[in-house]
Amino acid sequence: MKILVMNGPNLNLLGRREPGVYGTGSLEEINASLQELARVLGVGIEFVQSNHEGALIDSLHSSGAEYDAVIFNPGAFTHYSYALRDAVAAIAIPVVEVHISNIHARDEFRRLSVIAPVAAGQISGFGAMGYQLALRAAVELARAHQAGKSL
Repeated sequence: MKILVMNGPNLNLLGRREPGVYGTGSLEEINASLQELARVLGVGIEFVQSNHEGALIDSLHSSGAEYDAVIFNPGAFTHYSYALRDAVAAIAIPVVEVHISNIHARDEFRRLSVIAPVAAGQISGFGAMGYQLALRAAVELARAHQAGKSL
């Protein structure tokens, strides 16, 4: 089983960007902790980060051929990218949306996710630990998907 972890715009700046909102840990540290958890869970894991919407769409389009589930933090694209929403809806594997901050407790424009209605679920507000929760969820969703069941 392989899981793809995708991160959108500005997430490459974690640890330096608004640490009061996003914490002081870097994306590399999050990825390293996910790599370790994936090893414990016995699954493969790969990472993509892009500040470009088209690159994220391309990754989603090709994900079904190589991966069993996707963990996706779309960053600011969460709130308005219908193109990413449609790409998530178009793939046949589960997608878990994740956010470091609680988007529902922030600015009004950040409370809407156009991705959430087509994702298998959303995890937000648990800081970097949200990625670990998302990995556990993605593995269970992928197993259920492979068995033709839903959770």
